[in-house]
Amino acid sequence: MPDTVSMTSQATPASRSVFPKGPSFTLEDFSNRDFIVKEFIETLSDTAASNRRSIGGPSSANQLFDPKPLIRTFEHAQQRLGELSGDLEIRENELSAAVRRAEAQHSQNLNTLGRKLKQTIGSFQQLDTSLNGAGAQIAGADHAEATGNMAVETGRRLEELDRQRRRALDAYFLLQCWEGVSNRGEITLLENLRRSGTGEAKVRSAQIARQLLRISQRLDPHSWNESGGKNSKSHGNGSGEQSPTEGIDSVRRNTREVIEKFSETLEKDLLKQFDDFYRKANFEGMRDCATVLQDFSGGASVIALFVNQHQFFIDRSQLVTEEVAGDPESWEKLADPDAEPLKVEPSLQSLVDEVKVVVQEESAIIKRAFPYYEQVLGKFLQRVFQQSIQQRLEMVLERANDISPLAFLRSLQSSRSYISALVDDLKSHGLTENPDPISAQTALVLDQQLEDLFVPYFVGSSYIEREKKTLEELYTSLLFRFTTFHARRKKAATTFMASLSKSGTELLSSARDTYINRLETSEFSPTHRKMLLQVAGLRESGDATKPTDVKLVEDDGLPSIAYAKRMLKWLAEGVGRGLELSVTSETPKDMLALLSLLISMMGEGYIEVCLDAALETATSQESGKAEPDFVYLSAVRNAIGIANLMIMCVNTLLIPLAAGSITVRREMEKKTNLITVRIEDKVNTIEQKTIDATLTWINKLLSGQKKNDFRPKEGDNAAWLEKLQTPTCASICSFLARVHSVIVQSLPSSGTNLRQLLTEIALGVRSLLLEHFKRFSVNGPGGLLVTKDMTQYNDLLKSWDIDEQLKAPSGALDVLLEVGSLFVVGSEALREKVRGSAASGTGGRSGVTGSSNAGRSPGGSPEGLGVHEVRAYVSRREDSNTPAMQNVLNTL
Repeated sequence: MPDTVSMTSQATPASRSVFPKGPSFTLEDFSNRDFIVKEFIETLSDTAASNRRSIGGPSSANQLFDPKPLIRTFEHAQQRLGELSGDLEIRENELSAAVRRAEAQHSQNLNTLGRKLKQTIGSFQQLDTSLNGAGAQIAGADHAEATGNMAVETGRRLEELDRQRRRALDAYFLLQCWEGVSNRGEITLLENLRRSGTGEAKVRSAQIARQLLRISQRLDPHSWNESGGKNSKSHGNGSGEQSPTEGIDSVRRNTREVIEKFSETLEKDLLKQFDDFYRKANFEGMRDCATVLQDFSGGASVIALFVNQHQFFIDRSQLVTEEVAGDPESWEKLADPDAEPLKVEPSLQSLVDEVKVVVQEESAIIKRAFPYYEQVLGKFLQRVFQQSIQQRLEMVLERANDISPLAFLRSLQSSRSYISALVDDLKSHGLTENPDPISAQTALVLDQQLEDLFVPYFVGSSYIEREKKTLEELYTSLLFRFTTFHARRKKAATTFMASLSKSGTELLSSARDTYINRLETSEFSPTHRKMLLQVAGLRESGDATKPTDVKLVEDDGLPSIAYAKRMLKWLAEGVGRGLELSVTSETPKDMLALLSLLISMMGEGYIEVCLDAALETATSQESGKAEPDFVYLSAVRNAIGIANLMIMCVNTLLIPLAAGSITVRREMEKKTNLITVRIEDKVNTIEQKTIDATLTWINKLLSGQKKNDFRPKEGDNAAWLEKLQTPTCASICSFLARVHSVIVQSLPSSGTNLRQLLTEIALGVRSLLLEHFKRFSVNGPGGLLVTKDMTQYNDLLKSWDIDEQLKAPSGALDVLLEVGSLFVVGSEALREKVRGSAASGTGGRSGVTGSSNAGRSPGGSPEGLGVHEVRAYVSRREDSNTPAMQNVLNTL
């Protein structure tokens, strides 16, 4: 419906119809700003009322109200409003859809523009950050990374372009220089560049000069093949072709000579400039020159200049070559094996102390003056160690070697220890890295220099051979008197002390002359000879060529604990020195070598020689021709003590140090066990010989017993009653007392050797006595003498420190008392003893061993005596033929 239609009323009759129409209105009527709902309703009502009046005329005023016109009008208006509302809704929907589409498009446009704005801002910030180096973080890691990569790539391309540009310029300049060198024989461009004075120009000059040399070597081989570098003319190369550097009828220049001459000039100029900067302490200038020279010739020339002109080497050039002086008394003390080793030689100590200060100070200068300071410091350290320290060390060791081998070894140890302390101090200081820890490269240089200093003294087995030779000389000198004393042992088959005290002038003179003649060889220095003579207990005569006559005493043939301690002390010093000086991997072999020396000199040459002498003397006394002299047992005691010291030293010092090698350790243990077994066997043999000699002499004394000693006459009652023992018993007891005293004083109280030896002697004496009294007739008074003798024997043997089972009641020694009682008891008492013996079950057993578990019977039967022994003793009584005694014997 058109919106222009306006609402009208049908008032004229011509237009009146049968069915009146309702009001007409459009959307514009409602769109007007003056539209009022009340007025709109009133208009509709007025229209309906006017129509009614016109139809009814004047009389209609009195008519009843007719609502139908109003109803029709409002129904028509409502219908019309419904139509307009539908049209309006359709239009509103169309407009709403268009608005939504426009809003969506607008929102999308805003998002797109916002994202592009953020990207633009981020790209700008990333570019700004990369260009300014700010390094600020930007939101969006992916975008930042992409932008950064783009900036890096751009920078790389720019750098590449710059390098290409520089390379092109350098190539152009290089071609110009080569053209001048090859055609005109001049190098003006490089000279101008060198004289510009800047460090960068000199570096570039050096680089170009090195490149020109390579070009010359390839394009001008004639210059490198010629000697003397002289110019020569060339009209071809033999093949009809011209050389690349030659023109027709042109003079060929010796490019090598021109370039090398310039290089020498450049290097001299730089070295002179470096030296000037060094004298002015201009470290920056020194660094620039060092950088150029490093690029030019590797820096060897500037390093040599710095090291050679160092004030330390100039000042020390005279001092290093000075002779090693020192106090003569100190050198003699260094050669004395019993004196404490002195510290390092004073001149070497002074040098090392100065080196420590100089190296620490110069390391700071080197770091400031050289870009490659570790290389320079390494060269400086090599020069210090290989020239200054090594020269002085060699002179000190040479002087010590002239004194004595021991002085050499002690000087070597003290020098190594002091120089090692220097290396440790330099490492802890840090040198060029101070105060940080020292670099691994410099630490390696220090360790290598320290090792190189002492390598010549440890080649192969040279060191341990020196140690062995020194110890062998000292041991030989210390045991000179002992060895000389025992060299005469086989010359005389007499007693031990007699063989020691017998004059042996001829042998002594021969041994002394041999020893002295060896000392007088050129191998031994005067100080060394003097010290060895002092150790040997000899002294030089006034002419200093022959020692005075050697006078030996008995103590010279006896082993000395003090000597053994000195020998072990010297060995311990050598072991400690070897651990400090030698290579760790060689320690087990060194310990084996020292063990072999110790066993040879102390075990075989000292302990076994002494034991052999004692054994020979003990064997010679078994004959029983004279009372044995057991003074040789004192030598056995000292030998045992020395053996204990030696084995203890081996087990606690030498063998543990060989733990690194199982094979060497087993070999050392085998050697130790062998010498131990040999010594123990010889000691056991000597003790057995002592027992045999003692029993042999006692048997001889018993054989001197008079037959009538136990048959005193009736007229001598007063005389035999006053006797406490027979003369034989007195001599035996006196001898046993002397034997016991000598054994107790000669053998060590520790251990079981002493008790076992006395126990064996006691059992042997007991057996001899039991057999002895079976051979004598005894009368009544003689039985009392037998009892007294047996009591003396029993008391004496029980006073010794022997096995407690022997001394205990009813022990083996109490058999002596029981035997004595068999000669004095009456027949009835004897019968009771016999019954007791039978009851105890000892009949038919020999009581020599003195060991039984039977105990004593109530009748007092002696332990260990059987019926046959009792019959043998009873049958020696004079009254054994009486009926009462025969009755007792028959019961046996």
